[in-house]
Amino acid sequence: MEFTTGGRLEVRITPVDVGKRVSVRQLTDEAPPGSKFTDTVGVLTSWDAGVLSITPRSGVSVRIPESALVAGKTVPPAPARRRGPSATFPELARTMARAWQPAESEQLGDWQLRAAAGFTRRANSVLPLGDPGRPLDEALDRVTAWYAERGLPARLQLSSGAEGTQETLAAALEGRGWTREVSTRVLTGALAPLGDPARPLEETVDRVTLSRSCDTSWLNRYQRFSAPDPAILKVLGSGPSTWFASVPGSDGVPVAIGRGVTDGRWAGFMAVEVDPAARRQGLATAVMTALARRALDEGASAAWLQVEENNGGAGALYEGMGFRTHHRYHYYRPHIPTA
Repeated sequence: MEFTTGGRLEVRITPVDVGKRVSVRQLTDEAPPGSKFTDTVGVLTSWDAGVLSITPRSGVSVRIPESALVAGKTVPPAPARRRGPSATFPELARTMARAWQPAESEQLGDWQLRAAAGFTRRANSVLPLGDPGRPLDEALDRVTAWYAERGLPARLQLSSGAEGTQETLAAALEGRGWTREVSTRVLTGALAPLGDPARPLEETVDRVTLSRSCDTSWLNRYQRFSAPDPAILKVLGSGPSTWFASVPGSDGVPVAIGRGVTDGRWAGFMAVEVDPAARRQGLATAVMTALARRALDEGASAAWLQVEENNGGAGALYEGMGFRTHHRYHYYRPHIPTA
C-alpha cells in the first residue's frame, strides 16, 4: 500500500472526499508487534470535529482521530472479482428482492417499503436503492409511521463492501441513533459446477423432488414457518420462477428442503435446511444440485445465496462449493431506550 511521494508519507484526502473509497494509515497502540501503524480501506462516511469515520467491507465503522492520521489517499473501487460471475450491487440487490417479495409494499421515491406480517426481516424492511425524494429526516419519519401502522418495527436494509453500496446512509442513520441488528453475507458463484457434482452423490440427488409449490410437509421442515399465514405463503411463492425441493422422510416430513428462484442469468438459493439427525449425508448439496440443474435448464448461469455472518457452518459449506462473498447487508433500527 503506497502512501509516499518522494519518500514522504502524505495525507492526500480532505473532508470533500466523504463518500469516496479511501485508504488511510494511522498511528495506533493496537498495531501488530514491531509496527506503529495500522491501515484501513473503506468508504469515508464522515469527517467531523476532527474525527474520520471509515466503513470497510465488513460494514463495521472505524473512527480515526485526525491527529492520528499519517497518510491517506482515495482509491478506486474494489477490483473486479476473478472467480465466479461479475455483478454490480444494484443488479444483485434487485434480483434478490424479486426472489423474496413482500405481501405489501409502497414506494417512497427510490426506497421500497416492504411488509409481510413480520415474516423475516427481508420482507419487513426498507430497501433504499436511491433517493427517497425528500430530506432524510422526513423520509425516516414516514418509514417509522408506515411500519407503526402495521404493528412492525421500522428497519432499513443497508449494504456495504461493493461499489454503490450504502455506507454513507448507514453512517447517517448511526448519527441519528439507529443501531445495527444483524449482518448477512451475500455470496455468488458459477452455477454450472453446482449442477455437476461428483458421481457418488448422484443417488442422493435422485431422491430430491421438485415442485412449484410448498406443501404442508415442506412447511413442517421449514424452521421459520409457524402458522399458515397468507403473507408467509405469498413471500415463499414469489419470484420469477420458483421451485421447492424436498428429500422425503419416513414420517412424511422431508429430511431436507430448499427453495430456488431463477431470474434471467441468476439462480438464487434459499431455505436450504436439513433435519439435524440427517446431517453430514450430502443432503444439502443434493438439494442445491437438483435446484441448480433446473435453473440451468431455464437458462441461468450464475448463482447467489445469503448466509448470516455468524453461521460459520453454512458459510464453510457454500465456500466449499465455490461461492465467494460479493457484499454484506445489515439491518438498522431506531434506538429503543431502555427503561
